[in-house]
Amino acid sequence: MDAKTKAIISHLFGIGWLIALILNSSKKEEMASYYLRQNLGFIIVWLALTILRVIPIIGPVIWAVGGIILFVGWLMSLIWSIQGEMKPVPWLGDQFQAWFKGF
Repeated sequence: MDAKTKAIISHLFGIGWLIALILNSSKKEEMASYYLRQNLGFIIVWLALTILRVIPIIGPVIWAVGGIILFVGWLMSLIWSIQGEMKPVPWLGDQFQAWFKGF
């Protein structure tokens, strides 16, 4: 399987990310690793937003706004992976790459 396909599969939260991680572990490819790091960041931010949702009144607002921003970033990342480009998502993309260097 080529790096572009692994990168696209990594955008399928949860099981897709795990499948891409397993496929990339035997033969590491830079593009696949890049998008595995991006999507791990998306997963962690999504979990944080879900936890913040329980805060009365402001929690659902943070969850909704953050969810829309997260979805737009995820969609941009998916489009770039389909095009075969390695671009970080705005705001946190570079941090995701730095934080998750091991992937």
